[in-house]
Amino acid sequence: MNSMNAPVIVLNPADNVAVALLALQPGASMGQGLTAAAAIPQGHKVAIQPISAGQAVRKYGQTIGLATCDIAVGEHVHVHNVEMDEGARSHHYCSAAAATVFVPDAERATFNGYLRADGSVGTRNYIAVISSVTCSATVSRAVADHFNRKGGLEGFKNVDGVVALTHGGGCSINGYGEGFTYLERTLAGYARHPNIGGVVMIGLGCETNQISHLMQSFDLVESPTFHAMTIQATGGTRKTIDAACDVIREMLPLVNAVQRTPQSASGLVLALECGGSDGYSGISANPALGYAADLLVRNGGTVVLSETPEVYGAEHLLTSRAVSVDVAEKLLARIAWWEDYVVRNKANLNNNPSHGNKAGGLTTILEKSLGAVTKSGTTALTGVYEYAERIDRKGFVFMDTPGNDAVAVTGQVAGGANLICFTTGRGSTSGFKPAPCIKLASNNVMYERMQDDMDVNCGTILSGDETIEDVGRRIFVKILDTASGRPTLSESHDYGENEFVPWQVGATM
Repeated sequence: MNSMNAPVIVLNPADNVAVALLALQPGASMGQGLTAAAAIPQGHKVAIQPISAGQAVRKYGQTIGLATCDIAVGEHVHVHNVEMDEGARSHHYCSAAAATVFVPDAERATFNGYLRADGSVGTRNYIAVISSVTCSATVSRAVADHFNRKGGLEGFKNVDGVVALTHGGGCSINGYGEGFTYLERTLAGYARHPNIGGVVMIGLGCETNQISHLMQSFDLVESPTFHAMTIQATGGTRKTIDAACDVIREMLPLVNAVQRTPQSASGLVLALECGGSDGYSGISANPALGYAADLLVRNGGTVVLSETPEVYGAEHLLTSRAVSVDVAEKLLARIAWWEDYVVRNKANLNNNPSHGNKAGGLTTILEKSLGAVTKSGTTALTGVYEYAERIDRKGFVFMDTPGNDAVAVTGQVAGGANLICFTTGRGSTSGFKPAPCIKLASNNVMYERMQDDMDVNCGTILSGDETIEDVGRRIFVKILDTASGRPTLSESHDYGENEFVPWQVGATM
């Protein structure tokens, strides 16, 4: 990999652009006898060949857009002279779906986790207070605060905390629509999540999202570690807070009695996420995470790629890795749903790159997606899931979610992800209780500026101090350590309650 002293990096011999590894002034040498014709910000693209108007702009050996005018060698290549390429992409189903070479069972990596009765393994041990509707959110938060901020957990060292999972929905929605289905699946997924040892579910009582219907639909039953109540039936907010606190006091010794024991890495379900991406994300942090993802899959674990709008334009790379035509076509069906969804909402998928993405050097959704899919590594795609569906296959899988970080991760965790790796170039800082979130910085500058929030620096790949494989192995070790209980930086700051955001689809009535 190029040294940070080198001015630019070319990612594929077929590319006609390079990425600036440092800010270039007009006239600066780019190597190979080329000079910058304009100021090129760090992380942005510069032409290394003449590009004619209408010609494909190529990065990663793939088309990321079309030139809107003639672009000379050394010119800045970005939103001012590149547009989205809406052309169809060729699919070669299953052509790259090589059989995974698994580590023998006896040699697989291990971690210390919480083995649950259903065979799943927790990396944390929380009690969750889940609101069925926004009307019970205040009460739910008050219950959690009573234990977390008033010494209610003293003596229960195996309980990581009481987390309030509240949201802004649950009523005034179509009880037969997609949004209602997603909400029910999300709440049920968290209620039976392996990182949660006990649950109190609180409703108002008159909402569309009835707790009784939710429990019946997902086979949830009351037990010493699962209780449900409504504010109206209990007699108001104060009585409900007191009743819920009494239930949790009885629950705490049971939840605390669960011990960490050695578990195979096959029990890990890792959510792959990126946010605040920059021009380096697809060069350093994402491929390093992809290497770690391959290690986890080969050790029998599961990795979950999501954010459907952020694989748009790179979906052909995923269909080629599908284990069957059915899996490939299920992915394309979700892409088609999104194409229709954005039209209905008077948007387009190229709206996805944010202000920060563009400031960091990303120009089109095609470019962003091509970098984003590298998080998934190289193993075969074994399954495709709709939002918050329970993940029941091993290996590399895909879940349909929006690109919004909080909404995406909420769906992944609801599906069973018990750990998250989150790559960022601009500096995303979210936490996602009850799942620990490992932050991976794409570049040295941001890592140095935000060391209190970044768990792993992948910028060493750009500086030439480490290879993608070196950093990938470091990430894999970090995954095992975190799964065994070592706090991430977001956990050390007690972040993560506000990022529970179920996907709201459909009309609010």
